[in-house]
Amino acid sequence: MLFNSLTFAVFFAAVLGLHNLPLPWHMKKIHLLVASYLFYAAWSPPFVLLLWISTAVDWKVAAWINATQDPRKRKHILALSLVANLGFLGYFKYGTFLVQNFALALHAIGIDYAPPKWDIVLPVGISFYTFQSIAYSLDVYLKRAEPTHRFLDFALFVTFFPHLVAGPIVRPTLLIPQFEQPRRASSDQVIWGLGLMTLGLFEKVVLADGFLAPVVNAVHGSTHELDTLDAWTGALAFSGQIFFDFAGYSTTAIGVALALGFVLNDNFNFPYAARGFSDFWRRWHISLSTWLRDYLYVPLGGNRRGELRTYANLMITMLLGGLWHGASWTFVAWGGLHGACLAIERWLGRANSLGMLSTFMAVTVTWVLFRARTFTDAWDLLRSMAGASGAAHEVLYWNDISVVALIIGAMLTTHWRMRATRLETVVTAAPQWCVVFVWTLMAFALVAEQGAGDAFIYFAF
Repeated sequence: MLFNSLTFAVFFAAVLGLHNLPLPWHMKKIHLLVASYLFYAAWSPPFVLLLWISTAVDWKVAAWINATQDPRKRKHILALSLVANLGFLGYFKYGTFLVQNFALALHAIGIDYAPPKWDIVLPVGISFYTFQSIAYSLDVYLKRAEPTHRFLDFALFVTFFPHLVAGPIVRPTLLIPQFEQPRRASSDQVIWGLGLMTLGLFEKVVLADGFLAPVVNAVHGSTHELDTLDAWTGALAFSGQIFFDFAGYSTTAIGVALALGFVLNDNFNFPYAARGFSDFWRRWHISLSTWLRDYLYVPLGGNRRGELRTYANLMITMLLGGLWHGASWTFVAWGGLHGACLAIERWLGRANSLGMLSTFMAVTVTWVLFRARTFTDAWDLLRSMAGASGAAHEVLYWNDISVVALIIGAMLTTHWRMRATRLETVVTAAPQWCVVFVWTLMAFALVAEQGAGDAFIYFAF
């Protein structure tokens, strides 16, 4: 069930109405849990079983870990959670990738092996809810939190539909306590929630899908070497598309939760105003970057074991972060490129961090690997961007280039002006008529683009 669909509008209206009925809090939580399962089952009902297994395993694992102080037993119990969750993730997301690369490795040493064809369907959102469920077991293991005593609260934490399929990756210490006491959104929260939903859907449906996606598809779908201007336009368009698509989902999810009375963590903080790659990852997909920091980089040793080990930890973290995004070597290379940039930035020192425009352009270049289907495609586009292609073809019209320039220019200006402030501050300080006018324009644009939205990009991860 897509946020950008009439089906979800009806679903959310029903959930919101039932949630505000004068029912016992326990019944409201059951209603939210059932609604969350229905939301996920709209994609593929059998995959609800995976949610049940992850929920049951980590609920029991955390309880068993908390019941013993024996370090060895605690590690063995934690391994159950890691094997179960990462096993599902490995099979469904990386099974075909591993088999294909195994066959290529055998072929390289002269063994002709034809792997069986696996028709594996990737469960939507598995990367997100797997990391979220694992975080609960790890927090209890690391004694950062006590296990909750109510299974219903934990089950709702794992499956809560606003963030279930594409984040934000919510920490158990943030969300589980919100289920313990009755919560009902205030009128201000409902208004803010609906406003955030409108903004998020406008970013996704109108900007990402309506204006930028056709340009990105034309450039990345071309089989010819491109004119330099077209190549750069396509690369810049994808920088905008990936932001508006993913930030649009996160903003909508936060708005949906807020309208129900729950607070989710921010996932984006105007990332294209970043100065350097370290700053970028403090602003982009914050819930993933902090998860990788706390549950991978720090346990590996972080920056506590010397400079060389720090660089190695950065590379390992970013390589695995790239692999998290997809079962392809292009994603691994994208993560490795960011890891190298972070290591170089650390080596040079913060005083030599890139400026905002330089950071944005560097990030745009790395997005080429992220979007490309193969290394060959990425190399061809990078050559075109560098003006090193031969017979260049033009695939865009001037109106396409003008629209991309306008949207990207407005996006960068907004990010730079909002770098040190928050949306709430600006909206609160703005005249009420101005807020209503902008909100109405976004809503009108959404109605005009009705039916034009595609699935969110991060659903594939």
